Amino acid sequence: MTIRFIHTSDWQIGKVFRFVDQSTMGLLQEARLKAITRLGELAQQHDVQHVLVAGDVYDKLALSPRSLNQPLERMRKFPQVQWHLMPGNHDYYQPNGLWDQLLHKGLPENVRVHVKPEPDSLEDGRVVLLPAPLHHRRQLNDLTAYMDDVEVDEGVIRIGMAHGSVRGFGRDDRNVTNYIAPDRPERAGLSYLALGDWHGQMKLNDRCWYSGTPETDAFNSSGTGEALLVEIEGRDAVPSVTPLSTGHYNWISLSERITDRDAVDVLAEKLRGLADEPERVLVRLDVEGTLALDDLQYFEDQVVEGVSAAFCYLRVNTDGLFPHASEEDMDRIDRSGFVRSAADELKRLSEESDEETRSIAAEALQRLYIEHMKMQGGTQ
Repeated sequence: MTIRFIHTSDWQIGKVFRFVDQSTMGLLQEARLKAITRLGELAQQHDVQHVLVAGDVYDKLALSPRSLNQPLERMRKFPQVQWHLMPGNHDYYQPNGLWDQLLHKGLPENVRVHVKPEPDSLEDGRVVLLPAPLHHRRQLNDLTAYMDDVEVDEGVIRIGMAHGSVRGFGRDDRNVTNYIAPDRPERAGLSYLALGDWHGQMKLNDRCWYSGTPETDAFNSSGTGEALLVEIEGRDAVPSVTPLSTGHYNWISLSERITDRDAVDVLAEKLRGLADEPERVLVRLDVEGTLALDDLQYFEDQVVEGVSAAFCYLRVNTDGLFPHASEEDMDRIDRSGFVRSAADELKRLSEESDEETRSIAAEALQRLYIEHMKMQGGTQ
């Protein structure tokens, strides 16, 4: 037989994005719900019978009834698809917790919740799903080990579903929490092992994949969200795995060096050319270099306040950008008197002191420059 399903994970409904304002956070949270609708539409498009959600449906254990029910209502709209949910490390199962609340209230007929490590028969017994739900945020034993001992009839397709870490993400031993053996498919005779926890899509071997989150949620997972379309033609067949685009927002990280006003203009145009729909883009921009105070103000006007308005969000890190006060800058502050004396001292400290003092002095000199330009009508 052939089974076709979508592998997804790490929806993290209810996730809080503390680095953005409330309005933008609302957009990002809504996008995570829209990703569920997109998954349902893709399931219809590809004639998929099942959607496997390999952990972290929710971002945390304590959520409002509305947040708990929003994803269920999205899934309910696709009755021809069976949705399989499993607790992860963010929404791990605990007695009388959120999963029991949902089970006691009653789920849509097309939604199954797997809170026990036990086989579940699908497709009239021709497929068995082997979930490994988390019952604690951190577990030291490999919860997929039980899959080795599950016996099924000859020819039954065995699919595992787990949430945790494998070697290969900068850790060299198994002394990690929620460890999963990457060769579990071979040990347990799995046709496919659907993994969650890693928010970037990754192939470990032909039968073992991380799906990635369907809606990107951090700059260290650049790009848009994805899921996986998996087709298995028989127990021993190598799965056909196809990435599917599901995300709305694109997260981009950039590093740029600027030293004069012309470089600021080039940077502004580069940012404007990043995407046809910049309102769907979040950017983390790291800037380094030196700028005259006048050019630094120009950078603030053109990039920090100007181009940023085009994007959903622009975070500018200027820790590596240092002001350099030219003689023209200093004369604009004042040519003589106690204000000029203070400015000269700040300039000296910004060039000759230790790193912390330099940073404070440079910021103070920049602020002095801006305030005096305002007083003189140079900026409004």
